[in-house]
Amino acid sequence: MTLVAAFARAAAEDGIVLEPRTYDWLSEQGHVGLERVAKARRDPAIVAPVQAALGVLAAVYARLGGDLSVLRAARENLLLPVELVHAATGTVIEVDDAKHFTSFRLAALELYPFDVTEQMALCREWASRTDGLDRGLAAKGFGFGGLGRERAYRDALFDLAVPAMGHPPVVRISAPDGDGAAAYARHRDALIESVSASP
Repeated sequence: MTLVAAFARAAAEDGIVLEPRTYDWLSEQGHVGLERVAKARRDPAIVAPVQAALGVLAAVYARLGGDLSVLRAARENLLLPVELVHAATGTVIEVDDAKHFTSFRLAALELYPFDVTEQMALCREWASRTDGLDRGLAAKGFGFGGLGRERAYRDALFDLAVPAMGHPPVVRISAPDGDGAAAYARHRDALIESVSASP
């Protein structure tokens, strides 16, 4: 059973139903797609939050060495899967295995406009073991060996785009040991509070 599946099963035992979803503003186009969809919505409530998110995401993409022309040429209809969403509240939950705690992720987190101290500490702890993972794999916009940088960018995309588009902040669950059930047990109370407090 995968990390995410184990986490979802443990949550379901507490009556928290988490399902996969996609959003038209989370696509292969990254923050370029976010801007396109947000403009098309013509919703005044998201203008300022989306503009703020776009500024940070552009900085993250540049810091990680992304090629902006690739984002602009990417497919609008290739949506990024969101594996765990609490449908009743619109809360997105991301369960992060060790691959999410790298120096690339740390570089992105340093640009966040909110406190991510715990995630930064985990990146510092794990980076020496995780930076080399997937180093032989290419990623669109980041070239050969760019999968770790792409992952860090997409984590930032989720963290910043989701609340900008009117959803509750992303709930990040740290599971560098790969044990989804144990990760749920560690974060159970905070998760229940998060999905209960969301509108």
